[in-house]
Amino acid sequence: MLNEVLTQQRMQRVEKVASWEEAIRLASQPLLEEQVIEERYVAAMIESVEVNGPYIVLQDYFALPHASAGNGVNELGMALLVLDEPVDLKGNPVKIFLVLAAIDSSAHLQALAEISELLINEENYKVFLSGDLDKITEMIK
Repeated sequence: MLNEVLTQQRMQRVEKVASWEEAIRLASQPLLEEQVIEERYVAAMIESVEVNGPYIVLQDYFALPHASAGNGVNELGMALLVLDEPVDLKGNPVKIFLVLAAIDSSAHLQALAEISELLINEENYKVFLSGDLDKITEMIK
């Protein structure tokens, strides 16, 4: 399932961004272009961090931006942004932004389980940190 919701067309790598908010906007761009999400979902993800703090930072250098399921989400999707230089997210350096767009409380759980299984392996995690989108795509397949 992960390879269906996180395609290479939804992955980007850039050198750096000015802020974590910009990183979330940039990471979300492929999903916006495909109309998987709407602008209000991007705003909701940013607002959620402003209100709740850096809860989206799940491990060193890794953040999972998301907001309430269904609010501005048209279909299940994920998008990946890898930064060469980490950006500060409320006291946490982050290089990987994996945007999760969930349509309800359960449809995304399989994809989350698959990405978690990949990232728990340290070698796989290093590939994500490297930003090699071809290798990341191969791992997901």
